Amino acid sequence: MSSLRKVVEELEPIVILLVVVAIVIGRLPRVQLGHSDAFRRRRVLNWLPLGLTYAFLYMGRYNLTVSKNALGSLMPKEDFGTIFFWGTLVYGVSFVINGPLTDRIGGRRTIMISAIGAALMNILMGVTVWAILTGRYAPSHLVVTFSILYALNMYFQSFGAVSIVKVNASWFHVSERGVFGAIFGVLISLGVYFAYDGGRIIVEAAQGSVAGIEGAVAPFWWVFYIPAGLLLFFALLDFFFVRDTPGDAGQRDFDTADASSGDTGPRLGVFEVARRMFTNPVIVTIAAIEFCSGFLRNAIMQWYIIFAKETHIMESFVPHHWGMLLCCAGILGGTIAGIISDRVFQSRRGPVAGMLYAGMLAGAAVLIGILTTPVVGWLMVFMSLCIIGVHGMLSGTASMDFGGRRNVGVAVGIIDGLVYLGTAAQAIIYGQVLPKGEAGQDPANWWMWPVIMVPVAGVGLLLALRIWNAKPQPRAKAGAH
Repeated sequence: MSSLRKVVEELEPIVILLVVVAIVIGRLPRVQLGHSDAFRRRRVLNWLPLGLTYAFLYMGRYNLTVSKNALGSLMPKEDFGTIFFWGTLVYGVSFVINGPLTDRIGGRRTIMISAIGAALMNILMGVTVWAILTGRYAPSHLVVTFSILYALNMYFQSFGAVSIVKVNASWFHVSERGVFGAIFGVLISLGVYFAYDGGRIIVEAAQGSVAGIEGAVAPFWWVFYIPAGLLLFFALLDFFFVRDTPGDAGQRDFDTADASSGDTGPRLGVFEVARRMFTNPVIVTIAAIEFCSGFLRNAIMQWYIIFAKETHIMESFVPHHWGMLLCCAGILGGTIAGIISDRVFQSRRGPVAGMLYAGMLAGAAVLIGILTTPVVGWLMVFMSLCIIGVHGMLSGTASMDFGGRRNVGVAVGIIDGLVYLGTAAQAIIYGQVLPKGEAGQDPANWWMWPVIMVPVAGVGLLLALRIWNAKPQPRAKAGAH
């Protein structure tokens, strides 16, 4: 009962925050687009299972960090950095295939491919951990085996963001998409909670299951098996409930007023779509900003918890409740960014991205001087709020606006691909430059961690200022329905 009480206590602030967010969004004046109540209900039934699938994909992605801390010396920082590098590199280049494929076959099919494929790879990673911990497989094979399996996992994972944005591009008008960006941020935040705190609860339960049993091996492989089971369950829900367009769900299709508005000609070939995207200065700028976002997001979310583990502060409040705090920060960041974008800046995404990047730059600069103080954890929470807000606005919303619903798969593939190329860059850089062994136990020796963040945040801010006034240009005047 005590473990159940702990879970309830950690979930309580998240549930309260979600209720508050739902009330705030529900009380906002509605954009009058002629949506019926039946349409709105069906839209919720469409994005909710789709979005939760995306959240659990996060759990099956960042459980690698949880397993790294659980496995200890079996996965040192250098090996973790190598494994994560290959995974994120594969994710980053997969858009060449997965973006156009999603545009062709639809997000409903690709989210199911994503969930089932990632589930199978998580099962195989769990089997690998089981085999190593029970002496059936040599620990020396861990890096190569996990690099291959995690890279395959990340290939399937790369369908996730493309799928959710592709589907919702047909269900949300441009003037509603800031709120969708808030929803996107909430889903990311829940996924982070499931990965970090959910993963920690699984690890603690595994350790508790063998407490007092001499020679017993803690079943850490459940860190991979449980996300796999959840993904398979939600793939089934997606099959029954998710539809690519309102028309497929028995509702009326409508003009979303994005970059595809008025484009009724034949579908362009993959190379022509890619050429248009890569020569669109706004898309290219957003992708460059999101490269910085990918670098910074994981510099915070992953390396802070490793920093806490190695400097022996894991039992302090912030690292002990890292998933819950990240979740709350992300929910606030995504919601505030989405509402401000739609209500204050008339659905422009650049101003919000610029303000949040200014917060990131200030946070990274301050971090340099406070590494040895307890304030580090709370600063990480603030910076997480900023970076999740940016990611929701750009990958989740601007990609729809400027790619248009017909070609959004390629657009979000390019943008999200750059996110993970940034992630790959930070994985290999930090894996090499951060202190190792006993040196890592002194927080002062981690000074390279924030120093590297500063120029990346500065570049992201300058790029965000370049798209301050950018809005999509429909090919025809948008109608209502």
